[in-house]
Amino acid sequence: MNTADTLDFNPDALRKKYEQERDKRLRSDGIGQYVDTDGQYSQYRIDDSYMPRIEREPVKKTVEVVLMGAGFGGILTGIQLRKIGVEDLCVIDTAGDFGGTWYWNRYPGAQCDIESYIYLPLLEEMGYIPKEKYSFAPEILSYSQTMAKKYDLYDGALFHTELQSLTWQEESHTWLVKTDRGDEIEARYVCSSIGLLNRPKLPAVQGIETFEGHSFHTSRWDYAYTGGSSEGNLASLQDKKVAIIGTGATAVQCIPHLADSAKELYVFQRTPSSIDVRGNKPTDQEWANNLDEGWQRKRRDNFNILVTGGVQDEDLVNDGWTSIMQKLGVILADPSNSEDYADLTPEELGKAVELADFEKMEEIRARAASIVNNPEVAEKLKPYYRQFCKRPCFHDDYLPSFNKPNVHLIDTDGKGVSNITAQGVVFDGREYPVDCIIFATGFEIGTDYSRRAECAITGKGGATLEEKWAKGVRTLHGFQTNGFPNLFFMGLIQGGLTANNTHMLTEQSEHIAYLINRAKNGNYRSLEVSGEAEDDWVGVMKETALANEDFLAACTPGYYNDEGKKEINGVFGLQYGGGPDEFFRLLEAWRMDDRCEGVTYS
Repeated sequence: MNTADTLDFNPDALRKKYEQERDKRLRSDGIGQYVDTDGQYSQYRIDDSYMPRIEREPVKKTVEVVLMGAGFGGILTGIQLRKIGVEDLCVIDTAGDFGGTWYWNRYPGAQCDIESYIYLPLLEEMGYIPKEKYSFAPEILSYSQTMAKKYDLYDGALFHTELQSLTWQEESHTWLVKTDRGDEIEARYVCSSIGLLNRPKLPAVQGIETFEGHSFHTSRWDYAYTGGSSEGNLASLQDKKVAIIGTGATAVQCIPHLADSAKELYVFQRTPSSIDVRGNKPTDQEWANNLDEGWQRKRRDNFNILVTGGVQDEDLVNDGWTSIMQKLGVILADPSNSEDYADLTPEELGKAVELADFEKMEEIRARAASIVNNPEVAEKLKPYYRQFCKRPCFHDDYLPSFNKPNVHLIDTDGKGVSNITAQGVVFDGREYPVDCIIFATGFEIGTDYSRRAECAITGKGGATLEEKWAKGVRTLHGFQTNGFPNLFFMGLIQGGLTANNTHMLTEQSEHIAYLINRAKNGNYRSLEVSGEAEDDWVGVMKETALANEDFLAACTPGYYNDEGKKEINGVFGLQYGGGPDEFFRLLEAWRMDDRCEGVTYS
């Protein structure tokens, strides 16, 4: 075990540095620092250049299930519902096809950052092996659409269609679903899988609307302007000066391609990302040919346990994610497994975890220094925060991009750009004239659920979901909320957070199918969570979230901590504190018990 005396860095100095970096980024406006991509900014969200919108007559019909969202959540739930005999279902999405995040994220270099052998779901069932350890976006999109075709999810699907309202009808025990295309659909059940990355956000920078050049959001990449494809070769930028605002996960993947093609590239950075080794490689066919039955579940569970602090005899995935947790996992999961940590008090264990985190982040910072030739630029690319304050990034071409003479890092020291003019981007009194501005500024995550769902949700007695959740989300296990029967939620709502999002969606789809199947078998018309069960689960969330709260409060602002709020209700704020593996086992035990405690069927 390392101690402060044996380290080649000063922990006290790092703590102070982390605090300074956090404090300079704290803002009173929080999520308000972003503008709504509606009205004059709607082109950054609505435009779909990938699939033509086909005019059609309004649909009037009755179905058993409406699935809100055509990403992996909607696809997986649709598959599980097909397996229990649900024939009449309708998928609705604003996109032009299945794919969800991967329908929209077609920017050059787009790639999953979780190993494809565990990220792409149901590989054994589909009889498919990904081409590479980390799949690129076209393969993921194609795979998701193949899944939808295999299970007939295209039948009755409504694309380029935006939900406007969901209204519970007490007499019929059904939901009335209305859309922007005049559709009126009655459904026994509605499953909302709107995803995390469905609504782009823009920084509230003065003058965005005055820019006279070209601009777009990375989730709506404009290849008509840039040329090229998702593989790069953006030839139309050869005579263009380009600004990209943001250096998060998306920017890390597309900046190398912009650097290769643009005449000049100005990278505006507020907070540097943590950039570790990617190490992508083609699939070993000999390995693939010798996989045993059940290999994917075993591999997926192994990864999930390791990256959330658990201990396994073997690291099956063996990548950057699991490397991060190699030491932290031993400390966090069971200190008794190591003689170095067995006798430590909780306070001492906390310090041991912090030191291990410091060590890993020192490696990340040293990597930047070893790759980037200009020491001043390298220093600005070093992240000064704890490892999981932001989602870790992995890339082998991002840092070398800053060695190119046409690439200019404009570090804003946590402030962000000052304003945008007709000709370019301004920071610290200097204008950078550009032909094009690309916003790599992410998606809305901490905003109201009804807003992100883009529809008004009205339950029993005319109560709206927005009103009910005004003071915080209230559910049982993250799936249902009292007063809104037959409505199910998927995603990061009071559940078990895991780095591998499709693992979580797989578990959730199986649970929702169980709930609906139980209703079908019992000839029930509705199922609803009791207020008491909801209260109990909210209590569990608050109790188990306390440990996260202290950690997140010390983090630099971002979507993980509601942009630096003291009371955290963001992605990490209210998640099951025992971790995803324990949460998934809790759900399985709840189903095996088969009493459906807390849920009333009628």
